[in-house]
Amino acid sequence: MKSTSIHPTQSNAFAEIIFLFGPTGVGKTELLLDLDPKKFSVINADSIQVYRYLDIGSAKASLEVRHSIPHHLIDIKDPWEQFSVGEFIAYADQAVASIHQEGKIPVISGGTAYYFKHFLYGLSEAPPSDEGVRLAVAQRIEQNGRAWAYEYLKQIDPISAQRIHPMDMYRVSRALEVYEKSKRPLSSFSLPDTPRNGMHPLVIGLMRESDQLRTRLALRIKQMFDQGLEDEIRSLLRMGAQMSWPGLQGIGYREFFQAMEHGEWSRSIIADQIERNSRLYAKRQMTFFKSFAQVQWMNADEKGEILTAIQWYLHPDCMSLQ
Repeated sequence: MKSTSIHPTQSNAFAEIIFLFGPTGVGKTELLLDLDPKKFSVINADSIQVYRYLDIGSAKASLEVRHSIPHHLIDIKDPWEQFSVGEFIAYADQAVASIHQEGKIPVISGGTAYYFKHFLYGLSEAPPSDEGVRLAVAQRIEQNGRAWAYEYLKQIDPISAQRIHPMDMYRVSRALEVYEKSKRPLSSFSLPDTPRNGMHPLVIGLMRESDQLRTRLALRIKQMFDQGLEDEIRSLLRMGAQMSWPGLQGIGYREFFQAMEHGEWSRSIIADQIERNSRLYAKRQMTFFKSFAQVQWMNADEKGEILTAIQWYLHPDCMSLQ
């Protein structure tokens, strides 16, 4: 299945749309299973789950879950392909329009915070990608290394460097590309501060106590290895996988390639690194999500309260969730 070119669709400004986000491991998928598939469809907002072949390490919803409630924007790219936030907006706009045409409610669910932010507010005023500049930046990174790229970003744009993980070479490269093209740091370009298309979504943020989230993350990582994460990595290597592939920048994949760079492959060490990186990522996610306005923060275990909030948003006199 090859992806096709998709262009943004002007959605109905007053049509219902639900944002459901939270840190990795909080329990978003469990909640989605409580929604009526005749009335709701899910739009994936996870930057790794868009890729084919990356199933276990990305904690992608199982085929059973996807058969229970329809999912969009899963398995739409190959792991060696780039997938920009602009593409996400275009694909998500089309998915929203399609779901509304079916008479259903779109639920955008995931943990990639900048997908949600740009989907709600639109893209910044930064210059669009330039293939020539992008290739020149890629050559410099190849010559000087990833560590050099991040250190250089810290010099020219410390604000963006603070926002971007050192191993997220797609976003590091994009920030360097913007600087090379405009001679301005990416962080200096403003982002619209009003929702695009007059959007008025219900924004639900899921949370848990830090100790509980940490326990869930540890269990989730153990389950990933039990389900065959190492075999998934070996399958990717047989496909010719390289650390530079955009899809392999995600936690759960890059730790293996970092280990192989040092000639090591220890399940226990890699699992510890995945758990540590997942905890740090969850903290960054919460910091980012808390910058959103009008979020209804709710405990992920309080499913009844969450479903009631959705019911009120959709006008309970004409919509039943059960």
